[in-house]
Amino acid sequence: MATLPRAAAAAAPSPAAALLPLPRAAPLLAGRAAARSAARRLRARGTRAPPLAAARRGWGGVSPRAVLDLPRRREAAEKPAQKAADLNEILSERGACGVGFVANLKNEPSFNIVRDALVALGCMEHRGGCGADNDSGDGSGLMSGIPWDLFNDWANKQGLAPLDRTNTGVGMVFLPQDENSMEEAKAVVAKVFTDEGLEVLGWRTVPFNVSVVGRYAKETMPNIQQIFVKVAKEDNADDIERELYICRKLIERATKSASWADELYFCSLSSRTIVYKGMLRSEILGQFYLDLQNELYKSPFAIYHRRYSTNTSPRWPLAQPMRLLGHNGEINTIQGNLNWMRSREATLQSPVWRGREHEIRPFGDPKASDSANLDSTAELLLRSGRSPAEAMMILVPEAYKNHPTLSIKYPEVIDFYDYYKGQMEAWDGPALLLFSDGRTVGACLDRNGLRPARYWRTSDDFVYVASEVGVIPMDESKVVMKGRLGPGMMITVDLQTGQVLENTEVKKSVASANPYGSWLQQSTRSIKPVNFQSSVAMDNETVLRHQQAFGYSSEDVQMVIETMASQGKEPTFCMGDDIPLAVLSQKPHMLFDYFKQRFAQVTNPAIDPLREGLVMSLEVNIGKRRNILEVGPENADQVTLSSPVLNEGELESLLNDSKLKPKVLSTYFDIRKGLDGSLDKAIKVLCDEADAAVRNGSQLLVLSDRSEALEPTRPAIPILLAVGAIHQHLIQNGLRMSASIVADTAQCFSTHQFACLIGYGASAVCPYLALETCRQWRLSNKTVNLMRNGKMPTVTIEQAQRNFIKAVKSGLLKILSKMGISLLSSYCGAQIFEIYGLGQEVVDLAFCGSVSKIGGLTLDELGRETLSFWVKAFSEDTAKRLENFGFIQSRPGGEYHANNPEMSKLLHKAVREKSDNAYTVYQQHLASRPVNVLRDLLELKSDRAPIPIGKVEPATSIVERFCTGGMSLGAISRETHEAIAIAMNRIGGKSNSGEGGEDPIRWSPLADVEDGYSPTLPHLKGLQNGDTATSAIKQVASGRFGVTPTFLVNAEQIEIKIAQGAKPGEGGQLPGKKVSAYIARLRNSKPGVPLISPPPHHDIYSIEDLAQLIYDLHQINPKAKVSVKLVAEAGIGTVASGVSKGNADIIQISGHDGGTGASPISSIKHAGGPWELGLSETHQTLIQNGLRERVVLRVDGGFRSGLDVLMAAAMGADEYGFGSVAMIATGCIRSQDVHSNGPVLDETILADPDISDAIENEKEVSKTFPIYNVDRAVCGRVAGVIAKKFTGSAGQSFGCFLTPGMNIRLIGEANDYVGKGMAGGELVVVPVEKTGFVPEDAAIVFVRGKTGERFAVRNSLGQAVVEGTGDHCCEYMTGGCVVVLGKVGRNVAAGMTGGLAYILDEDDTLVPKVNKEIVKMQRVNAPAGQMQLKGLIEAYVEKTGSEKGATILREWEAYLPLFWQLVPPSEEDSPEACAEFERVLAKQATTVQSAK
Repeated sequence: MATLPRAAAAAAPSPAAALLPLPRAAPLLAGRAAARSAARRLRARGTRAPPLAAARRGWGGVSPRAVLDLPRRREAAEKPAQKAADLNEILSERGACGVGFVANLKNEPSFNIVRDALVALGCMEHRGGCGADNDSGDGSGLMSGIPWDLFNDWANKQGLAPLDRTNTGVGMVFLPQDENSMEEAKAVVAKVFTDEGLEVLGWRTVPFNVSVVGRYAKETMPNIQQIFVKVAKEDNADDIERELYICRKLIERATKSASWADELYFCSLSSRTIVYKGMLRSEILGQFYLDLQNELYKSPFAIYHRRYSTNTSPRWPLAQPMRLLGHNGEINTIQGNLNWMRSREATLQSPVWRGREHEIRPFGDPKASDSANLDSTAELLLRSGRSPAEAMMILVPEAYKNHPTLSIKYPEVIDFYDYYKGQMEAWDGPALLLFSDGRTVGACLDRNGLRPARYWRTSDDFVYVASEVGVIPMDESKVVMKGRLGPGMMITVDLQTGQVLENTEVKKSVASANPYGSWLQQSTRSIKPVNFQSSVAMDNETVLRHQQAFGYSSEDVQMVIETMASQGKEPTFCMGDDIPLAVLSQKPHMLFDYFKQRFAQVTNPAIDPLREGLVMSLEVNIGKRRNILEVGPENADQVTLSSPVLNEGELESLLNDSKLKPKVLSTYFDIRKGLDGSLDKAIKVLCDEADAAVRNGSQLLVLSDRSEALEPTRPAIPILLAVGAIHQHLIQNGLRMSASIVADTAQCFSTHQFACLIGYGASAVCPYLALETCRQWRLSNKTVNLMRNGKMPTVTIEQAQRNFIKAVKSGLLKILSKMGISLLSSYCGAQIFEIYGLGQEVVDLAFCGSVSKIGGLTLDELGRETLSFWVKAFSEDTAKRLENFGFIQSRPGGEYHANNPEMSKLLHKAVREKSDNAYTVYQQHLASRPVNVLRDLLELKSDRAPIPIGKVEPATSIVERFCTGGMSLGAISRETHEAIAIAMNRIGGKSNSGEGGEDPIRWSPLADVEDGYSPTLPHLKGLQNGDTATSAIKQVASGRFGVTPTFLVNAEQIEIKIAQGAKPGEGGQLPGKKVSAYIARLRNSKPGVPLISPPPHHDIYSIEDLAQLIYDLHQINPKAKVSVKLVAEAGIGTVASGVSKGNADIIQISGHDGGTGASPISSIKHAGGPWELGLSETHQTLIQNGLRERVVLRVDGGFRSGLDVLMAAAMGADEYGFGSVAMIATGCIRSQDVHSNGPVLDETILADPDISDAIENEKEVSKTFPIYNVDRAVCGRVAGVIAKKFTGSAGQSFGCFLTPGMNIRLIGEANDYVGKGMAGGELVVVPVEKTGFVPEDAAIVFVRGKTGERFAVRNSLGQAVVEGTGDHCCEYMTGGCVVVLGKVGRNVAAGMTGGLAYILDEDDTLVPKVNKEIVKMQRVNAPAGQMQLKGLIEAYVEKTGSEKGATILREWEAYLPLFWQLVPPSEEDSPEACAEFERVLAKQATTVQSAK
């Protein structure tokens, strides 16, 4: 029997599947026959290109390449000359990890330190990943001091003199596998050292045990040797390190063209440190390298690292630590960072290099990982004379703006950051960085604190830092200090002096080295805000002509610009994007429409721009960026802008700044001699002008399309093309750091357009036509009348412009945040986009390094598209009003929409009549539509004879692979939600609960149906006995509403929603008016209180967090499959590989055209990619990495027919999702054996006869178990009335998904995600009895001690008492009560819509830390509130024995006035918050009585 094509069978694209070409010369051809067929098909559909567009729709001149065959990297021959970083290369390596260090404060080398580091590394195994063979690790490694005793023992046996510890460098080298290549490589290495005047003392083969290496790792394993060299010509230790650094760079240059160049790699080359690493699992590292078992291997410190690479063919060199850093995280701005570092190469100079700077270039390598590039930049700063701490502060600055502590106590630290803000763009993204140069060991955390880090110090002079506590067995009585690294914090250990410096001490010492504050005062200028114009600059006809010429439509003006001007926020829309990609459209599009914003998923989180905006900034510096290796006042000679959006007056201020020597470049091209070649010629002239201006000292290039009068034969160059081309040209010519680019343009009015311009190199934009449009709108008779009649809020002409710019700035923050980027200065030039529909010629000219998978327009075709708008301004028959292109809303004569009224009508008819004929008409309607999606360009072809239909897999079996989309109850009605679930259960498919829980009444089959009605579900008809309304797939989304243990155990599948196709990287909101009593009950919240799903999934900040959540869900419901929902984008295959290694059972790829509730138009239109590309890439990447058989691949996005299912099957999908079309059908019209995690402690608990007896017979029992950090998700699998005790350090997710009646006590400490998803029960954590420190000062998570960041995030009913928290406490809380008996971090109660918080404020520092957007602060005046607070503290003291709690109770009268109560509006009238509650109650009763 033939079955639907299975993914595994599609390992290679079938030659029989002839692929059709994209219009506009996209390289998807599979021969001429296919091209003819496509042309016929397009003609048959009646698609006609407008005359101006005709010439751009040729098929010719394209290399044949199948759409399914997506190469990971372009061939070298295709590479342009530019130096810009290539996103394809960057995307192929991403990762996350577990890290830590051990250091001795007396600088005494010992073997025990190495052994402890290896033990700790072994405890990090769950934070790493494994290849398809379940044995090859993604990488682990160890950096230490050089073990001189070990090497002298070797030298002695070789007959060599003892090594001189001060002048000997040791290189740990990966050499080519092939013996001949290895000898060649060794000869080149030795020659470089000799030429540099160094003496090669000898090579040592590193002893190893190959039997412990996994199969994949063994295939790529290098020859591993050490080289010893004597640096006789230098005496200074820093000069020796510099000399070794130069040698390594010279070796890289000398071997660049060798066939084995990629196989030669120095893990380290230093006289102080050495790195042992490889593609090994953590517990294997010490078994593989025999040196690490040798007691002669002694070091005073060790940094260890376990890598989790999302790419599953990791390379040995990419294991960590690197040469200076161990990095857990991801640099989101890496492409921009690499481009800017390349641009700096010409200007970097320092006396320490003695004129040899040219020999150490290039700085950065797109083929290496983000960690390797950050390491090489840090190493450059270090070798140029900076300390490790200073280098980290420059590269990964904290969020220092509006920081109460820094601004009051440490202003010099703020000055340091302000000074370097204009010199070096931050390497932005989640990061825990450990670093050492052999003299200092330290750790720092990114500005968001999105990676866990703990530290502790013992009485015998050891300091430990780790991603988790409990990684090393510890005598708690010796611990004298404990802490956690919060956002932006740092700790350093000076091995020579034994000093341990915590955060502000380190930073103060670095910042005090130079008078940064006075330099800023004397050299940095800021542009003062200039008032908006209060009258129009053009008459109505001129404005209209400009709008037509520059591509505006009536939708752009009315739905986008006017909404922003009147409301100060972006317009929203719903149902998703159902129009063709710009390259497939029959309508001309602005260049911006060919770009899609990239977004964070899995390997790094989105940021929350609303609730956690304190870490974000739109500030940007204008002017020359000088030599960063030197410090001085001249480097501060720049202009600071508070945002990149300028009005006309602010642009004028910049143009009047004589120090900048501004140069205005006009951006028009001349078509009098014909269109072909004219745009290319104009761009070349523009680049030459820019080049000359910068060489003549201009520090500001203003690209302007402003002109006195528009001319028919001089259209404007698309401003994005002009900005990108000049940006790339200046990079290529080493001039980019010398000047800033500002766009003065009519072609920019939406947030996406601003983001594109900034992302491709503009520092600021003056949108003069958009501002003029705002002014014209405000003065129009229609607007004046609406405001006069109260139909629209009254705004002045200045307010309208201010509102527009406010909306743009909010939209920019959202676009940055969806990629996890905090700073606009890091986003500038970072090219965080992918391109759909531009040819390589255009990409190489202006967008070099961006991914453009499907090819597309040439420059001449782009010129024609530009001209098709331009001519509208000069045509006699052009209407006297703007055309409506129908890109947003469907309209006759406008753009084609897939969800059109005709389609809905035909589908309804087929469903209502249950008629094959009616369904055939619906299918014919779909088949005759214009080309709408990429799959419309494909035809299924076969060279085999047809088979009888009886031999094909029956439809009843195929539909079992169908699923419906995750639509939440509330977003759609209860009737629709339940009808879809019952229908899917009847056919054996699966419906999806969406976010927000599920009514338990739906979990049991109906047995009370009569005449199609059931009293259980009285609002439905047509029911049958045996029907169930349960959704087989239960969703865990970022809000985690309604996710209870019972909800999870009733799931057949559990879906983790990482992102939504229609708005990836963003959250959602259910307005308060939609939160009925029924929905509130399901979501454990309050009726009428809005429910917000934050943009980041607060359970997932990294790939290892995702693996942990999958593990937790498998624990709570071992029978359920866990799926992970991703959204198509370039690099999705790499991400999916990581998800597969995280033990997901199903991976879902959503297309950008999925439906959604209300979302910003720019998000719906400009983020996410087509599922055809995402699915193909995912399928092939999983096959390449041997992971395809591990997972089921599901796809969704715009599915409307059986043909869509067949296309998806051919591209590799196993299951198929229907979203919008399922809703339309119901009548809603547009409204496997894997990497084992080792033994599980819960199994030990459940095997205990007393416990199983207690669960069986509902008895009470008390037990004590030892627990270690490798025991994760403890009690996730256990339920019943049990009081349990654990002793030790608990792993992640301790006590997750507890149920009522389950009581746990932990003596010790715990790691992240304690009590995740608790639905009841009790969880107590107390320190061990005899500690050498005060527990209330430590980072013992939960209860008697401090908690970390985001404590009680999304708490809906829980009650908690703790003795201190990190930043963002009580974020998104919707109910319950939290008491904090100590200090809290910043941004308390952001997004808190329900529940109460009581915070003790002993030193009067709380007020500036509270986010007062929603909550109000008051003292605890209500008697019921005082009773609640005291009762919780009494219960807390009884459970934990807390001394702090006991003191508060003893001196209650003195402490009560020091508590603040945080009250959201929904709690203002509660007895606990309202001091006059009784009086209010009485008043309400009187009102009710009188109403009767």
